This record gives sequence, C-alpha cells and structure tokens, in this order.
Amino acid sequence: MSKLLKLLLPSLLLSTITLAQPVPGVDENIPNLVTFGSEGETYWGDDNFCQIIFFAVPENFNKPIYLRVFDPDTGGDNDEIQGEWDTQTRISVYGGKGSCSNQDARDGNLNGDYDSGAELDSKIFENNPEYNLKWYTFGPYNPSEGEYLPEDGGYIFKIIIEGTEGDDGNMYRLFLSSNSNENHEVEGAFAYYFKYKFRMHDDVTQVSHIYPYINDTSTVYIKQSNFDWDNDGMILVRSVDRPGTPMNVSVDDNWIDSNFKIREKEYFSSLDIRMIKNKNAKIINNNVVIRLENQDGEGIKLYSIPIGGVPKYIPKPTHRKVNAQ
Repeated sequence: MSKLLKLLLPSLLLSTITLAQPVPGVDENIPNLVTFGSEGETYWGDDNFCQIIFFAVPENFNKPIYLRVFDPDTGGDNDEIQGEWDTQTRISVYGGKGSCSNQDARDGNLNGDYDSGAELDSKIFENNPEYNLKWYTFGPYNPSEGEYLPEDGGYIFKIIIEGTEGDDGNMYRLFLSSNSNENHEVEGAFAYYFKYKFRMHDDVTQVSHIYPYINDTSTVYIKQSNFDWDNDGMILVRSVDRPGTPMNVSVDDNWIDSNFKIREKEYFSSLDIRMIKNKNAKIINNNVVIRLENQDGEGIKLYSIPIGGVPKYIPKPTHRKVNAQ
C-alpha cells in the first residue's frame, strides 16, 4: 500500500464501511467461497484445496474482534457432495509477526511457509448438522494480536480454510465482527486476498465482480489468471477509462492468462473485474479461481469492497464538426 493510499484509506472506506466486513463482499455479488477436501479433483474448481483470506483492523480500533464463518461444516444444503459426505475442513486463524507479510502466505504457496505466524485458533469441521447453515465464531481477539502492517491497513489477521480429508465441496462465507453472536461491523476494517476461490451464480442474469485497487504508478500492466472457468461467459475489465476490456477465459481444469496495460487515468482508482455468465450454456455449480499479478509477478490485492466506490466509465467527449452555413 502506498503512503498516499494509507492516508486516504479511512475516507475512501467511510461511505461503504458496513459493506467491508463480509467475504464475499456485498458489491462482489458472489454466492459463496469454496474449498474442496484434499482428495477432490481439481476439475471441480479448486486448484489446491486451500483458501487464504486477510482481514485488516485499523490501528485505532481497540475493542475485541471476532472472525465468524457461515456454514463451516461440509454436509448440508449449501455444500457440494461427491459420492458421500466424508470431508474435513480445517479453519485456522493466525496473527503475530510474519503471519501476513510472509510471501508464501500471500502467494498461497502450500510448499512454503503459508501458515506462518502465531496460530490463534484452529478447528476441524466435518459433516455436522450443528453447524449447517449457522455461524461459528472464532475469538475474541485483541486487534494487537494481528501482525502490525500499517501499509496494509493496520493489524492484519490471516484465516486459512483448508480441506484436509475427503472430496466434497465446502461452501461458506466469512464476517469480521465486533460481536460474538451477531454480525456487527468493525469500523474501518476490510478484507483482502491475493487468490480467490468461489462459486459462480447459477442464475445467468447475475454478474459477479472483484475489485483490485491500482495504488501507484509503478504498475505497468496486470496479468489476470483464472482456473477452471469452463468457458462460462466473459471476464471484462471496466474502469473510469474503459467500458469493458475482455480477458481470456479458461476451460475445464485449466489455467489461462491475459495481460492488460494500465492507463494513466486508472491509477489511484479501483478496477471492476466483471464476470458475466454464458446465457446459452446455463452452467450450474461452477467453482472458479482467479488471481491478479503485476508485471513483476507480485500478487495484487483484491479488496472486499471497491476502494473509492465502484468505478464508473467516463466516456471521452466527442467533437462533432459543424458545417458553416
């Protein structure tokens, strides 16, 4: 995060603060996050059966916080069965030095130190009706138990959702709360991620979004990578300076990349990466993965809300020639 963004972030978030707490975010219009058991097939839409989400708590917030998970078990109405319910999902919360600044954690490198830092909590969820379509709460935590990274938004907590056994798909949602029993916003907090795994809508009229923020002029271009999209529609990049630039879309069990150059007017603003479904194919239960990097291969944060608001394309003025009478 640039020094300028660090100064502007509180005011940029103020108008959308209640939307910053859930993951997926309200503006993202994504039904659920997804993690499959470790014995699953990647062509079901999960490339490595692990998801990593970061939550930022502003340094001036000094009350207890809670990390809440909706429907953490695998075995109910919201999940994807493969044969019989046999999946275990371990959900862990990390804080302390190195938990969120570690490059393996940011890259989701499961061969490296992705679970760095101090483990604050961990629980394994199976097929248990007690948690079906209900919230489970981790915490309380003192905000100072997170890793202090002022350039990333304050005190940062890492939550890892990892399939450890079985092959079913676990669908879930997250919320950072100031209350243990209800979803109450933590003022000034937000979530971000470098790699995002989620379920697409079945309804072909629904458009989902992700929102990277271009925080300095050193970003020349962005590489967009997506996995197992099954050719389910289009991915368009929309901004204040472009109405919609199409990106490559992957097929079954496949990664595909495409690059787009950042324009001058797009610096210090959010991009709207729109995921528009194929209206003819009518694909259901489509789980996908997406990641963005800059030209140096560094992951770009995807925020739970569009910082500064959803970007609105501003058409260039046209000048019509007037014929002399």
